Amino acid sequence: MSGGVLIAGTTSDAGKSVLTAGICRWLARRGVKVAPFKGQNMSLNSFVTREGAEIGRAQAMQAQAARVEPTALMNPVLLKPGGDRSSQVVLLGKPVGELSAQGFFGSVRPGEPARAVSGGRREALLEPVLACLAELRATHDVVVCEGAGSPAEINLRRTDIVNMGVARAAKLPVLVVGDIDRGGVFASFFGTTALLAPEDQALVAGYVVNKFRGDVELLKPGIEMLRGITGRHTFGVLPYAEGLGIDEEDGLRVSLRGAVRESVVAPPVGADVLRVAVCAVPLMSNFTDVDALAAEPGVVVRFVDRPEELTDADLVVVPGTRGTVRALAWLRERGLADALLRRVAEGRPVLGICGGYQLLGERIEDEVESRAGTVEGLGVLPVRVRFAVEKTLARPEGSALGEPVEGYEIHHGVAEVLGGEPVFTDADGRALDGCRTGAVWGTHWHGSLESDGYRRAFLTEVARAAGRRFVPAPGTSFGQLREEQLDRLGDLIEEHADTDALLRLIEQGAPPGLPFLPPGAP
Repeated sequence: MSGGVLIAGTTSDAGKSVLTAGICRWLARRGVKVAPFKGQNMSLNSFVTREGAEIGRAQAMQAQAARVEPTALMNPVLLKPGGDRSSQVVLLGKPVGELSAQGFFGSVRPGEPARAVSGGRREALLEPVLACLAELRATHDVVVCEGAGSPAEINLRRTDIVNMGVARAAKLPVLVVGDIDRGGVFASFFGTTALLAPEDQALVAGYVVNKFRGDVELLKPGIEMLRGITGRHTFGVLPYAEGLGIDEEDGLRVSLRGAVRESVVAPPVGADVLRVAVCAVPLMSNFTDVDALAAEPGVVVRFVDRPEELTDADLVVVPGTRGTVRALAWLRERGLADALLRRVAEGRPVLGICGGYQLLGERIEDEVESRAGTVEGLGVLPVRVRFAVEKTLARPEGSALGEPVEGYEIHHGVAEVLGGEPVFTDADGRALDGCRTGAVWGTHWHGSLESDGYRRAFLTEVARAAGRRFVPAPGTSFGQLREEQLDRLGDLIEEHADTDALLRLIEQGAPPGLPFLPPGAP
């Protein structure tokens, strides 16, 4: 088969990522060579591909659902917020500059060169976005595209490079997914469609209801009435499913924490549980690093923002952040910095990852991210950090605690380690990354805890330092658990979507003669 489809949503978090990943896994299981695509993503959760390109973690997860290697083509534009009004623009996997929201969404002035790298304006990025999509379509049977937010954001339609702008340029049929758990899903379907221009409405083939609870027979009259007033088919009603195990774009949820904890029914192997507190620092990035900890039976992971919540924690994790200096100030303002220093003095475990590692050091010199100059760190690791203009993007491999480890690096900060022990080394024992002194670990490697053997060895060290009789379960495979979650997404499509109609839509495009719903775009 060949073709494509774009998954739009009535709102953010309506289920676009779930539906995209589910369709990818369903098609992959049928032997279809399928790839995910999202023209523009805004997220602090990112991933590094094997060619050293930075993309959104959601697209990396969808690539795994499709059983293909993630590439920069799948997410050509990534925006990484650095505050309320500015973001770093990552184009084809590489950062090309920092822009305000007004600068990014504003139009290109007459006579101004429409070059994505130098101008960075949203309109100028449509050409490389479409080129990436075309390349994926040329090398795959099907490309499943994910939109962003809502396609009916009429203030942004003129410069759209991720929703209807892509659908119209590539002649893709569009499915709109809505979250019925929020209420008002039928009004959202109708209103989303009716706020689109006639040319855009002609591509909206139908709808998918997401997160439905109860008897679907009770919903059928509403679906029939929706078809009567819109002339469009509802392609499926997906049930509410706890813990679907997808990598979130942003927010404080940990994508696999709830799902894996529910799926692991075995009690802790040892006599004690292990409590992990994750400091919810501002601009937190790659919080998915702690998913693998939560996958272990007997490990309880929670986010915290008060010093008293560190008291009973056996391990405190200071995660990555897009604003290291800002996070450090936040820790101090809230009293968490003092609580961390007390823990270190008592020999209790602390793990800093990326930005969290940097702020545990002695000093930060930052003329790039915050432009704050020299700032004193917490001083619990003999490390000095200098922010470089060039971003480090890498997929390192090494070993730690006698176990092989893989990870990925995304950071501007360059660490000068002045003491302690390296966390990760090569086969000859030479330092690769990180610093450890006593029960304090710091590393730039994201994803290292997904390496099963290392994670178990690390938790054994933590339990010993914390005085807990915790024993890691010997058979937990994070990769297998993630595959099971992706199969659940494929099952949702296979069992609850009109797959025959979906296949026709992907191959043949939107049916002709779909009715126009007034008023259309203003």
